[in-house]
Amino acid sequence: MDSVTVVGSGIIGLTSAILLQEVGFDVKLISKAPFDMTLSSKVGAIWFPFEIHPKEKTNTWATLAYQRYQAEVMEGNGVKFISFITAYTPESNIDWTSQLPAGKVRKARPEELPTGIEMAIVSEVPLAQPLLYLPHLFERFIAKGGRYQEQEISTLEELSTLDSLVINCTGLGAKSLCKDDDLHPMRGQILRCKKMDVASFANPTKKGALSYLINRSGDSVIGGTDYEDDWNESIDLADTELILSRLKASGISQNPEVLEVIVGLRPRRSAVRFEFDPKHPNVFHNYGHGGAGFTVAWGCAIELSEILSRDS
Repeated sequence: MDSVTVVGSGIIGLTSAILLQEVGFDVKLISKAPFDMTLSSKVGAIWFPFEIHPKEKTNTWATLAYQRYQAEVMEGNGVKFISFITAYTPESNIDWTSQLPAGKVRKARPEELPTGIEMAIVSEVPLAQPLLYLPHLFERFIAKGGRYQEQEISTLEELSTLDSLVINCTGLGAKSLCKDDDLHPMRGQILRCKKMDVASFANPTKKGALSYLINRSGDSVIGGTDYEDDWNESIDLADTELILSRLKASGISQNPEVLEVIVGLRPRRSAVRFEFDPKHPNVFHNYGHGGAGFTVAWGCAIELSEILSRDS
């Protein structure tokens, strides 16, 4: 059995590790921090192609992931399908809608549109609640013989010596690891609130003014911010007020009861890096998924497993 080491324990790393197990690899997972301390543990985690490129690959990965999520719905693991309103403009990438199953996507009716949104799509999409889904994936990985080790990797050279095959799923950490000038943070601040009785929606049509509400099983997540090249991981009270004011401007009169304010840095890149390293041919890079990690993770993992199966 061929061995492979996956570096990174967020949603990209966990799905990569599990798919590689499924095609017969002996997999070890290494991370500088456990899954519950990754960016993936902080996000709303709805299937929503946001700030990720290139478009054609994103649509393919997102479609594969959508199909995988249909098989991932299990009691207690945090995965379910919900109705989601997504605003768009004539310039938006909505090609992904043509890939959804018949009857699972349609144009929003005027009475369904939040205030300030002129056009929107209503679709049935996967929601993978991180606090349930990430531990579920990790336990599956271990139950199938996977091994886990906490270890910080400082250089690409060090990473390349870990195994005969190494998958780099380090997210924003790849910026220093790979000296990748194209990779940069996109700061997100969200509010975890008591569950609200309103429709889940996202309005990504205005750059720098992202607004959304995602209803999960036990809470609601209200966002957000999408500030480029912002490394600030501290809570900004002004952003909290801004997020609440945008929610109110969308026509929602219900006052959210904020339980927690969360800040995370999305790994933004002009295009996802999904390739073998030119100098270290045993290293495969899988990072830079922007705000769509949960949306494309399974799709990337499926393609990765196919590539490595062919080459092994």
